[in-house]
Amino acid sequence: MKAFGYCRVSTTDQQDEGVSLSNQQERINAWASANGHDLAGMYVEARSGGRADNRPELKRAMAAACREGGILVVYSLSRFSRSVRDTLALADQLERAGANLASLSESLDTSTPVGRMFFQLMSVLSEFERNQLRQRTTSAMSHLRQHNKRISYKIPLGYDLAKDGSTLQPNQQEQNVISRIVEQRQKGMTLTAIAHSLAEEKVATKQGGQWKPNTVLAIIRRHEKMAA
Repeated sequence: MKAFGYCRVSTTDQQDEGVSLSNQQERINAWASANGHDLAGMYVEARSGGRADNRPELKRAMAAACREGGILVVYSLSRFSRSVRDTLALADQLERAGANLASLSESLDTSTPVGRMFFQLMSVLSEFERNQLRQRTTSAMSHLRQHNKRISYKIPLGYDLAKDGSTLQPNQQEQNVISRIVEQRQKGMTLTAIAHSLAEEKVATKQGGQWKPNTVLAIIRRHEKMAA
C-alpha cells in the first residue's frame, strides 16, 4: 500500500515537545519500511494554523492518500489535528475514499479492525460530549430567562436593561406587542401577515429594523420558552 507522510510543527511546538520535522519524518520513514508500505510522498507543514482548513500541505496529503486509496501517516494525532471534531471529519473523508490513517504515537492504524474500532469509539464519545454541552447550555439559558437575566448583548423585545447591567425589567408597552403577536398567531395569522400589520401601524422593533417573518417567529419562540 502507498503511504503518504504528513508532518507539522511550529517554533513553539519544537521547543516544547521536541518533535522536530526531521524527527517526525524519520519515524514515518521507519514505520512505512517496517510495515512494507511504499512511502510515496512526504508533506511538511511549518508554522501552520491550528485548524485543518488552514493547512495547504495537509490538504495535499489528504488528496494524495484519497486518490491512491493509500494510508496517511502522522507522528501523532496532535500533529494531524488539534480538535477531535477535525480528526473525525478527516478520518471519515479518508474512509469514504477507501484510504486509511496511521498515527505512530498512539499506535493507531485504521486499516486494522482495532484502529477502526478506536475511531468509532472516538466518534461516539465526541457526539456524547457535544450533546452534554448542548444540554447544559440550554439549561443554563433557560435558568437565566426564568430569572429575567440577560443572555446576549441584544435586549429582547418586551424588556429593558436594568441599571445592574444584567437584569431585564419588563417594558409594558412592548409586552403588549408580544401579547398581540402571540394572540394573532393563535388565531391563525401567518408570520408574514403579522409582520405586515405591525409595519403598517409603525410599531417599532427592538433593534430599530424592519418587521420580518423571522423576527416575529423569534419573538413567539422566546415567549414559548419563557412560558415553559
